[in-house]
Amino acid sequence: MSKKTNQGIAFWIFRLLGLIVVGILIWILGFIVWNGIGVINWDFLTKAPTDGMTGGGIFPAIVGTCCLVVGSMVVAFPIGVMSAIYTTEYAGNGKIVRFIRIMTNNLSGIPSIIFGLFGMALFVNALGWGDSIIAGSFTLGLLVLPLVIRTTEEALMAIPDSFRTGSLALGATKLQTIRRVVLPMAFPNIVTGLILSIGRVSGETAPILFTVAAYFLPKLPTSIFDQVMALPYHLYVIATSGTDLEATRPIAYGTALVLIAIVLMMNLLASLLRRYFGKKVKTN
Repeated sequence: MSKKTNQGIAFWIFRLLGLIVVGILIWILGFIVWNGIGVINWDFLTKAPTDGMTGGGIFPAIVGTCCLVVGSMVVAFPIGVMSAIYTTEYAGNGKIVRFIRIMTNNLSGIPSIIFGLFGMALFVNALGWGDSIIAGSFTLGLLVLPLVIRTTEEALMAIPDSFRTGSLALGATKLQTIRRVVLPMAFPNIVTGLILSIGRVSGETAPILFTVAAYFLPKLPTSIFDQVMALPYHLYVIATSGTDLEATRPIAYGTALVLIAIVLMMNLLASLLRRYFGKKVKTN
């Protein structure tokens, strides 16, 4: 067969695989929507669970999940971006930097339950924070820190060195070049790491199981040292350990649907932020 024929066959295989992946995604989403949309109403979204979690709503779990997502991003994003700036812009490409990158890659492969045990040992017990939002946020922040570092490094390395050289030639310092030239150009791609991190921490159960999540807590937190309910753990509880599994099954699907909707909304917000800064870079 000719190269053109082989190329055409390869493209069709890739298209078929892509359609299969999209089809599986649509099937999963459709299944959850079909089974969960029936319980979605105003009371379900704004009230606390009642009757052994067979009634009421999931509002405390929604608030808890949002608190953990925001808290983990406050921890992971500044540390990850500054670490990537150091390894990319200041440290060069020596043995130490290569070792740091290897350790970062290894850290990203550690199971999430290990982060949960580490968070319990350090933040909950050693530092005395107890089961709290701050302990869970730091644990989730450490979980996604390698992802933030690697995506930020890739975004910074994608900026041509000619921009750095030109800025330095005009008399700018290294810090001014990074702050006014490199970071604004790389920020749209840095936000990609933020989007991926939000998606991961939103659905994690093991780390919050040991550090923050409550089985049943029908009230809102008043400080960062309070326990909270969270959608992933709440979904696990009502799907496996509820008082009446048949009665809570529709609630489980509704909870899953709300969790997916929250992740999609956060990703949409981050994508809009990325588009805004991307347009700002082009206009400048």
